[in-house]
Amino acid sequence: MHPLRILSLALALACAPAILSATLASPAKADTRAGAPPLLLSPDLTEPWILQLQPHRRSVRPQVAPRQIQRPRHAAVRPSAPAKPQSRRLAIDPRFLPTTVAYNGPEKPGTIVIDTEARYLYLVERGGFARRYGVGVGRPGFEWAGTHRVTRKAEWPDWRPPAEMRKRQPGLPKFMPGGPDNPLGARALYLGSTLYRIHGSNEPWTIGRAVSSGCIRMRNEDVVDLYQRVPVGATVKVI
Repeated sequence: MHPLRILSLALALACAPAILSATLASPAKADTRAGAPPLLLSPDLTEPWILQLQPHRRSVRPQVAPRQIQRPRHAAVRPSAPAKPQSRRLAIDPRFLPTTVAYNGPEKPGTIVIDTEARYLYLVERGGFARRYGVGVGRPGFEWAGTHRVTRKAEWPDWRPPAEMRKRQPGLPKFMPGGPDNPLGARALYLGSTLYRIHGSNEPWTIGRAVSSGCIRMRNEDVVDLYQRVPVGATVKVI
């Protein structure tokens, strides 16, 4: 190589560190003189350069382990079935349930007194008490009153609707054997020569109402209780 060229190259190499040092020492001043805004680098872009100048920072940088996103677990809620409204047919007013009450009337013990207006049947007992039951009575046009005697008793009685009733309700059968579906219910107490009875009912929701064709109806469990307490020949007074 030519000696002059070798000398020029050596001088260039010797001056390069000084030029680089001056440039790094005042970059903002140089940029200001040129009229350009200072160059700002984000940490992510400068990280490779910092790691080269300070390798020990690599161990300081926190390590982030990838993980799956944990979604909140919600218990599966099964929609509940809408509450079924209680059928009005199953309800009975508690005041029509059997109870013992004070009695100071003139009737002798063993007498049945039926108050059709209040919808109560009273079995007069000794000691100034009476056993009271709720009853269903004749609907408007079928009310009646009078004094009779129990002439017959029957368990799970058969039913033979009178001709007058079948005329009013053509769909009624001429005969229905006793049983749970029979309108006369579990027991019946027949009243003299009349067509009326004190009997059970497979429609207990009608107790306390005026719905019958004149008969006095009771809950099946109540008429069974009354049946055991009342003999044939007992007096029945309907008021």
